[in-house]
Amino acid sequence: MTDVATSGGDRPTAAAWRNLVVATVGFTLTFWAWNLIAPLAADFDDELHMSSFAQSELVAIPVLVGSLGRVPVGALTDRYGARVMFPLVSALTIVPVLLLVPAHDSYLALIAVGFVLGLGGTTFAIGVPLVNSWFPPKRRGAALGVFGMGMGGVALSGYFTPRMYRHSENLPFVVLAIALAVYAVLAYFLINDRPDRPVPSTPLTTRLGQAGRLRVTWELSALYAIGFGGIVAFGVYLPTYLKTWYELDATDAGTRAAGFALVAVVFRPIGGWLSDRIHPAVVTAWALGAVAVLGVVQAFDPALMPGATICLLVMAAALGATSGAVFALVARVTPQPQVGSVTGIVGAVGGLGGFVPPLVMGAVYSAKDSYSIGFMLLSDLALAGCVYAYGRMREAGRTAPTRSAPEKEQIAG
Repeated sequence: MTDVATSGGDRPTAAAWRNLVVATVGFTLTFWAWNLIAPLAADFDDELHMSSFAQSELVAIPVLVGSLGRVPVGALTDRYGARVMFPLVSALTIVPVLLLVPAHDSYLALIAVGFVLGLGGTTFAIGVPLVNSWFPPKRRGAALGVFGMGMGGVALSGYFTPRMYRHSENLPFVVLAIALAVYAVLAYFLINDRPDRPVPSTPLTTRLGQAGRLRVTWELSALYAIGFGGIVAFGVYLPTYLKTWYELDATDAGTRAAGFALVAVVFRPIGGWLSDRIHPAVVTAWALGAVAVLGVVQAFDPALMPGATICLLVMAAALGATSGAVFALVARVTPQPQVGSVTGIVGAVGGLGGFVPPLVMGAVYSAKDSYSIGFMLLSDLALAGCVYAYGRMREAGRTAPTRSAPEKEQIAG
């Protein structure tokens, strides 16, 4: 079959770029929805008087559900394609967004809505196999990095959500619901699965089991839990950290958290671009090494806000580059028919990496009145990831799993 993913050798077609742009916009909007509660946690606390741990639990619940939901959503994308799954999940996310209107006066109601709001965090497992199928191997790292910029929805949420909320308590929820509805309609007409996309015929549980038996699935999951998990953790907990430790007001803390997320977004495609030219494991190792050093620096609690700002922004750049490099490695070592399933598992574990730290930080601060232990734990994990990426994953990147002839031809496309 003629390759529809490229024209003129390794040049992606207009269809490839269209799918990349539309998927990235959808990822951005659903990630904004996924992160709606975190920037408003301080405002909710003014009415609900929550403990530090209760605030951590509130912002972590959507992360947990969105992370675990990537596993079945990724496998369903393998089966039904992104043209069905992206509009469907985007439309369903409207429900919890609107439910925040009556729920924000009750802690239990917010927890319940947070569970459903986690649906917005699953679209990552839809976009990766879509983009991966349309772009040639030499362009996939950069393309997946561009798609990953959709996590900038966290930055948009951190900046715009609290400002709209202060203008009118219901405004951010109504605006985002309308945006999701418009996007769902446009995505139905603009997203196309690659015509020769391999459609698995085996049951969902079988495909997940096959993906789970690949060693690289869990190696990549561990690295992504540090890189992307760190971004998510800071995205949801940084406003609380800055407000508590540096005594910033909610708007200023949200703006600085948005800046952190924005830097991570910018450096994600840079990590993918470097991975196309060097090696994704080497890029991962250097980036995680930087995180390890900066984690120690921040553990000593820089007293001046400018010093902490520089430290956190450089850490954001390193975590963003790590996220882009890890998924460049996913594209390199995973058979095309299993990309959705593997992406679902890796994305789920990565998201879980963002679920645990806010709880740990909240618990540690409640017990010790300090965040130093939390940053030292981040440093230790990043150092372990740095050593493993450089020592083991360079070889995994050179020796892809054995594939049948049709699969080799499909991936080479």
